[in-house]
Amino acid sequence: MADWRPMINRRDDGFPRVMGVVNITPDSFHPDSRSANKNQAIATASSMAADGAEWIDVGGESTRPGAKPVSVVDELDRVVPAIEGIRAELPDVCISVDTRRAEVARRALEIGADMVNDVSSMSDPEMLDVVVEHGCPVCLMHMQGLPENMQDDPHYEDVVNEVRSYLDGATSRLIEAGVMPSRIVVDPGIGFGKNLENNLALLSSGREIVPDSQMGLMWGVSRKSMFRDLLGREMSDDRLAGSLGIAAMSLQKEVDIVRVHDVTEHSDTFAAMKAVR
Repeated sequence: MADWRPMINRRDDGFPRVMGVVNITPDSFHPDSRSANKNQAIATASSMAADGAEWIDVGGESTRPGAKPVSVVDELDRVVPAIEGIRAELPDVCISVDTRRAEVARRALEIGADMVNDVSSMSDPEMLDVVVEHGCPVCLMHMQGLPENMQDDPHYEDVVNEVRSYLDGATSRLIEAGVMPSRIVVDPGIGFGKNLENNLALLSSGREIVPDSQMGLMWGVSRKSMFRDLLGREMSDDRLAGSLGIAAMSLQKEVDIVRVHDVTEHSDTFAAMKAVR
């Protein structure tokens, strides 16, 4: 069994690993992240890997605010050919499957995915069994509500403590089932049932939300609506600069993985920072 800790913890130089987003969906919030078919997904993943992505995150269901669920059949039809093709084309890249469904996760792992990225933190009761069965890394995210209603009226008394408590409970289920903390990544869920104030507090808190020091921390901030509220950038196409600014802070906050739409720009940002440092 592979030792996954080196790939889900930040690099030896302290910089986070870059995860490129490949959405085989017609409705993900950033149009440029959408791949219409297997061949387009493979081409996008190949370009991202060449530009510095160590992880490719493949998803077949949009979880943007207001999104409706898709059927398991549709999700499988979208992600399975893409993951098979990416694995054949890129044998050394790490692949995560972005899914809330145990059936999709199991099939993805069987055909070459390496990690499960579950925005619902195992809302599917069978997801825990899938992770234990395959001995794979897993990323659990905090989300208040569901994608279709999570931004209606998010509310917290203390967002940092509440998110940490939630993730502590979710990761405890894994540890009790025998999963090592070093195979677990947590994600504060920026934009998933949070307003701008909540998002900024969570980003500022850095690793305070991580329940165990052996666990990884992932940020998924790229081009999100927080930049509409923070910078007045209404369209996702106009949010790259803000995304890079937050990514630059990920070094200081000891983030392990940054999930991004723009691999080239993020890789260049980190390279320039490293050169100056």
